[in-house]
This record gives sequence, C-alpha cells and structure tokens, in this order.
Amino acid sequence: MRFFVGRPNIPDPDDFLASARTILENKHLTNNGPLVKDFEQKLSELLGVKHVITVCNATIGLLVAIKALDLSGEVILPSFTFIASAHVLQWTGIKPVFCDIDPATHNIDPAKIEQLITDKTSAIMGVHIWGRPCPHDELAEIAYKHGLKLFYDSAHAFCTTYKSRPIAALGDVSVLSFHATKCFNTFEGGAIVTNDDELAQKARLMCNFSFEGEDNVTGLGINAKMTEIQAAMGLCNLKSFSKVLSHNKNVYDYYKEKLYEVKGFSIIDYPVNEINNYHYIITEIDESVYGHPRDEVHDLLKSHGIFARRYFYPGCHKSPPYKNLCGDIYLPNTDSLCNRVLALPGGSGIDDLGSIDEIVHIIKSFNKS
Repeated sequence: MRFFVGRPNIPDPDDFLASARTILENKHLTNNGPLVKDFEQKLSELLGVKHVITVCNATIGLLVAIKALDLSGEVILPSFTFIASAHVLQWTGIKPVFCDIDPATHNIDPAKIEQLITDKTSAIMGVHIWGRPCPHDELAEIAYKHGLKLFYDSAHAFCTTYKSRPIAALGDVSVLSFHATKCFNTFEGGAIVTNDDELAQKARLMCNFSFEGEDNVTGLGINAKMTEIQAAMGLCNLKSFSKVLSHNKNVYDYYKEKLYEVKGFSIIDYPVNEINNYHYIITEIDESVYGHPRDEVHDLLKSHGIFARRYFYPGCHKSPPYKNLCGDIYLPNTDSLCNRVLALPGGSGIDDLGSIDEIVHIIKSFNKS
C-alpha cells in the first residue's frame, strides 16, 4: 500500500500520443504554436477571463506578472504558502513582508495588513490556499485605499469561484499553476490571467524576450513560453477534467464522513456555495484531543506507505533566506497552523474509496494507542 499527495491526473494515452505525433509531423514545437493558441482560447472561455498567457511554469509566470505590474520595494503576502510565492519577490529585488493568516480560512488576514504597509509597499499578493478564495473584497478595498496593486498566486485555484465569480478574474492579475501535482496539469506549466488589456500585452511580450515583431526588442523580457507538448497535455486533460472534479469531490466527501469519527482530527471545509476543485485533503490535528502531535502522525503514516505532507512547514518566515532577511517575526496563527496541518492523499492518489478506510483505520488506531 503506497499512497501519495499530488499524484498526476493522466489523460487518455492514445489521445495524447496522437497529439504528440501531430506536433512532430508539423515540426512546430514551441513559439506560440497552434496548440498553445487553441489551449489559451479554451482556457479563456472556461475560466471566464479575457486574457490567458500560458507559461512554462507558474514560478516564471509570477516573475513576469511582477515585472508587468512594475512592482518595487515591498510586497505583503502570507507566510503560509509555498516557498515560490516568496522566492519570486526576492528574485526580482522586492522584499517580501510576511503577514499572518486567518486560522479559520488559512488565507491572509485583511485585519493584519494595514499595519504592515509602508511608503515602500507596492502591492498585496494574495494566495488562494487549497483553492479556497481569499477575502477579495476586503483586500481590494485596502489596495484601493493605499494605491497598491493586488495580484494573486492562484496555484491551487483552477476552476474555483469567489462569490460566484471566477477566481481567475480577480485582482490586477492572477497566476495559475499546471504543475504535475495540481488538479489540472500540463506536465509543468501555468498561466498568467487578467482582464487588463495593457497588462496582458506587456506580459505576453515579456514572455518572449519582449520581441515585438521579428527583431524589435521593446524592453526587458525572458523566455517563459509554453511548449506545444505541454499544450497538448492540457488540451487532453481538459476533455476529462469534469471526471477529475467528480472523483475529487467523492474522495473529499468520503474522507470527511470517516474522519468525523476521529476526535481531534478535523478536515477543512470548502465553501458550499462556491465551485471548488476539492484537490486537497487538508486536516488539522489537535494534539491535546487526539493524543499525538502532527509529526508523529506524519511519520506513522509514512511507515505504512502513506506519504502525507506537512504543508507549509515551517512557514516562509522561518525558512532561509527569509529568517535571516526579515529576522524574528511574530505570526502566531501561521506558526500554530504549520504545526497542525497534514495533507492526506487525495485526488488520483486514491483509486477507490476503500483505500480511505485503510488510511483512516491507521489514524483511528493511533488515536487509541
């Protein structure tokens, strides 16, 4: 028995191989090929956003978005996020300013933001953790009040909504991840999405070295382009994505039913009035009730071939180089959550619901030991 968090969803092999053969026959492997164009158009329709610029990976997408927004100085973001969210700021010479989270939502806490704003602050970066939406209206109000840009790391938030609006359309710009471990993948990959025409034009140029025309370089650019083979994977995965969502929801619902019986072991809720991809099975362990700390549960499951994950331990603010850069920062909600959260195998990592019975049995038995 071996179960993993973030097993990739694989499309029909024959369908994908047929697309790969067409790519090879056409000898158009990259540089805004026909499959990339088709993929971007389909994503635009699916996500309800005007502009989709596909990229080779989401980290590069964030770098381009930051440059297209012309950010500088400091950007406020949560520490409870994947390290890439902070790295892209540091790589572009911007100081990440870490904000605490709301323990109920795991997202950045708007009430903690204004005290962090200085004359060097240029933007707020929200992160839709687990695909659950940030409090966009509150963040947008703060950003408008202080003349800041608002953009989103939407790596978890493919095909999700906020107050019935597509998450991808929120803020000045959002960046999606299509990494192999996400609910929707293009092997590696991602997309910059926005409704801002000027920003989209800047980002698209930057993704191809800022070439405008054959040999006219209009500014600073980089190679962020998605390849045709990545787009082929995405187009094939789109065909089966509704089945992926249905499976994810069934897995989540069954986990929730079974874990309800384990005291001190809770599973996060997804907003019932919103669309979500249910890709992440996120639990919180209350050691005082359950009887064991999170790390002991993590190690126990691993010994049984169940490779759970301690997201996002220990928090960006405690990871080099940020601990050295920012010094000791008091983020009590982040620190507490980093020691309680455990992600369990979900999505395609669970082939049948009976596997969940085995996982929960181990958790329940440990609770009684």
